[in-house]
Amino acid sequence: MPDVSLVVCVHGERDLLERLLREAEGCHDDLVVVHDGPDTAGIQSLVEQWGGRFFVRDRAFQQEPHWPFAWAQARHDWILRLDGDEFPGPEMKLWLKQFRAAPAPPAEVSGYMCVWPLWNGRQAVTTRWPNERVFLFHKQRVRFFGMVEQMPLPDSAFTQLGLILCHQPRHGTLGLRNVLCRRQAYVWRTVIARSLQGKPTDLACWRWTSEAWPPGWERIRSRPFRSAAARLLKGTLKSVREQREHEGRILPGAAINGPIHYFLICLEYWYRRQRGDRLPAAGHRNLP
Repeated sequence: MPDVSLVVCVHGERDLLERLLREAEGCHDDLVVVHDGPDTAGIQSLVEQWGGRFFVRDRAFQQEPHWPFAWAQARHDWILRLDGDEFPGPEMKLWLKQFRAAPAPPAEVSGYMCVWPLWNGRQAVTTRWPNERVFLFHKQRVRFFGMVEQMPLPDSAFTQLGLILCHQPRHGTLGLRNVLCRRQAYVWRTVIARSLQGKPTDLACWRWTSEAWPPGWERIRSRPFRSAAARLLKGTLKSVREQREHEGRILPGAAINGPIHYFLICLEYWYRRQRGDRLPAAGHRNLP
């Protein structure tokens, strides 16, 4: 029977984290919460109330650089990776409880993906797409370097499930406003653009030893303008096709959201490269 560690990285938003811990009760055996920057919202006391362990790290304005550290603190190999503004839907909660009571999955299963419905600030507007959110994985079967927009890469494969992970932040998660007017999106694009001028191993890593970038990131590095155009055109068409396949309709704001974000990443990379503005090496040892 596999034991599960719930690992969460947050910055403030105590009420959302409390909702997550309440909704995820009974779905995990261990709790690790890492706070990005000083805790001014009383997060530590909340985590301790729920029997978890709490860590404060230097402010990074993103959670990915904290993941290798957080996974190293987890007592168990199976990591339930949720954000503070997420919580498992009813079917996912039942599945997680059954997962913990069943025999361990075979070694070729690195983890599991779920549906991550889009949220307009009031309600979910999709039910079956996007469907590639990695929510549970075995930490000795994935590799990762700590850059925003980078997900864990499996040693073998992730199994896709139809379970729903509710993502309900205070703001919506689709539309041009989310990409063009949200300050955090600009921070993320800047961090990515600066990071890409170095090597993945300059960042905080988990079982990642290669100095080569994965193909998608390398295309941005080698041909930023061509990649920008391709991301905008092909990314939009891909989103439209997937929406029609899974939702039976097209949501223009959702279809263009990701492609424009990556289009701007490519341009930001070119701009930062011209200036020689790169992210300093993290100085973290590779974990585990």
